[in-house]
Amino acid sequence: MAINLAAENLQEHHGRPFGAVLVKNSEVIATGVNQILLTQDPTSHAELSAIRAASQVLESPRLDGCVIYASGQPCPMCLAAMHMTGIKEVYYALSNDDGEAVGLSTARIYEQMQKPLAEQSIKITHTPPGWSPRPSVRRMEAPSAKNLRRIGFRRKLTGTFA
Repeated sequence: MAINLAAENLQEHHGRPFGAVLVKNSEVIATGVNQILLTQDPTSHAELSAIRAASQVLESPRLDGCVIYASGQPCPMCLAAMHMTGIKEVYYALSNDDGEAVGLSTARIYEQMQKPLAEQSIKITHTPPGWSPRPSVRRMEAPSAKNLRRIGFRRKLTGTFA
């Protein structure tokens, strides 16, 4: 079904050839297709679209017990979302190696993600609370757990992000 969604997206909607199906207890909960070209949103991946739709259907940001079937190997962004929502199984048809010939591989991103932050191609700087590149900027109070509770933050999710 994911491959059929990808083919339809490519042929009928002139989108990129990616589709995803999210299933729980052998029932299709949601589907998604890549809509990057339609929306100009680089995060409009098929898997994320299916995750967003399933979260609405199930009325929960947690998707424990769900399985994703994807036409292509999930990128690191989509894979991170799967981890964060509790999805425990992913099946995909085409690998990064399969997509490399047509410029649809995320292998280079996976390579970057394996490097320590200081060695990645993006400059990543840790700026703890109160840090400022300009010393004249007022320092903020650190958002410790105590401070977050003081301003009314309450954990609304159950489970963990691992």
